[in-house]
Amino acid sequence: MKYTTYIFDFDFTLADASTGIIECVNYSLKKLGFQERTDDKIRLTIGMTLRDIFTNLTGVKDKHLADLFVSHFVNLADKIMTDNTFLFDDTVGTLRFLKKSGCKTAIVSTKYRYRIEEALEKYDISELLDYVIGLEDVDTSKPSPEGLLKAIEHLGAKNSSVLYIGDNVIDANTAKNANIDFGAVTTGTTTVSEFQDLPHVYIAKNLTELIELTK
Repeated sequence: MKYTTYIFDFDFTLADASTGIIECVNYSLKKLGFQERTDDKIRLTIGMTLRDIFTNLTGVKDKHLADLFVSHFVNLADKIMTDNTFLFDDTVGTLRFLKKSGCKTAIVSTKYRYRIEEALEKYDISELLDYVIGLEDVDTSKPSPEGLLKAIEHLGAKNSSVLYIGDNVIDANTAKNANIDFGAVTTGTTTVSEFQDLPHVYIAKNLTELIELTK
């Protein structure tokens, strides 16, 4: 294997939670008096922090309203998100292969860590990840490198041995800011052509193809 440490984004990289996210976003918007947004518009925001999702969809830069949006989102998400989170078909096989190969694995995401851990427990794969960093574990969210650097330090890895795998522009810039290689998967809403102008070492259609490229 070219790398000994593989760090993953979560949403649209390891799993699809878009059904739950869309429902929670529109619920929160309606609670604040805004119109619902289309599924496609909301999907394009997945990977942003909740506050950035609110601003992106409404154009409103109001901290109080953003905080209320987050509160409404979390309240509903606590009830429905885990049931509406589905791993991609090759996620478990990919993680098992990496662990059997002696690689270290982690997740660095803008999703709350406890939410990610609920999903890992749902699929009984917690033991396949060595470390998980969510939004509550950092002071500055992606594309700040804080989470990635924290994970790298915790795992005792060297930057040159780490590949960060993600599905969007934010992930690519996070890897760049952390000075580590980036592998893109097109399982989200970002296309191959959009990734071409971003720093990357690989662009693959899914995790299986990406891991094959790194052997």
